[in-house]
Amino acid sequence: MKKIKVALGQLLVEGGEPYRNLERARELIVSSNKEGCDLILLPECLDYGWTHPSGLQEAKPIEGEFSNMLCEYAKVNKINVCAGLTEKDVKTNKNYNSAIFINRSGLILNKYRKINILEKAFNFYEVGQKLEVINTEFGKVGINICSDNYFDAIDIGIVLGRMGAELILCPSSWTVDYNVTEEEDPYKDKWISQFEKISKIFGIPVISTTSVGYIVGGPFEGKKMVGCSVATDKKGIITRGKFNEFSSDLIFINITVENNGIKGTQVGSKISEKGYLNWKK
Repeated sequence: MKKIKVALGQLLVEGGEPYRNLERARELIVSSNKEGCDLILLPECLDYGWTHPSGLQEAKPIEGEFSNMLCEYAKVNKINVCAGLTEKDVKTNKNYNSAIFINRSGLILNKYRKINILEKAFNFYEVGQKLEVINTEFGKVGINICSDNYFDAIDIGIVLGRMGAELILCPSSWTVDYNVTEEEDPYKDKWISQFEKISKIFGIPVISTTSVGYIVGGPFEGKKMVGCSVATDKKGIITRGKFNEFSSDLIFINITVENNGIKGTQVGSKISEKGYLNWKK
């Protein structure tokens, strides 16, 4: 069992402005270190912005310029960083919506490529082909990205749990229509239900951080990202971030990472016990 402090970095992401976005990411990393955090989770495609056309040609490889910058920020501030980037595969010249986990020494321990790509984003990203759980200083960590947690894709999180994940991190870029206001619940039950199910089946925290700001360019132009990031554990919701569409902010939470001892065919029994055999409904 390990108790850690986590920062959810709701980053203001400007489409096509990677250096401005990465500087804001650096500032959040510095602030998280000052608050004594062990880990900061940053959003999906924080460099160019999700589905921004500039990423098609300008995306960098991993390892490459932008991932190297994040590694340096992690190393200087002695903090674990999980963040989403637009990745150019230099062998195929194709792009992926990827996320990396960097340890306190600035080393990339894992790279994950998003699997459940939205149809309107097919021209921007290829489908990832691997799920993996990695060992970190505080336990086994699995990563997925945003729509990997849709109702009809919850099996991705289930597989990470089956692989022994004791913590699931989910960089995201949740979008809503431009006319949604803070008087409304922007996502309703779109994410909470899946996160809570996975947390309760496997007894693990699931944390998702989304970006902030307006989408410019690409198929989702005119929509906006409004924060309201989410974290759950086996008891239910730990935190929900504030509605925020204009500026970066940080949410701090304390979580417990522990091994529940459930594996193999025991998982099916646990799903049945929790009444989740029909979890897609």
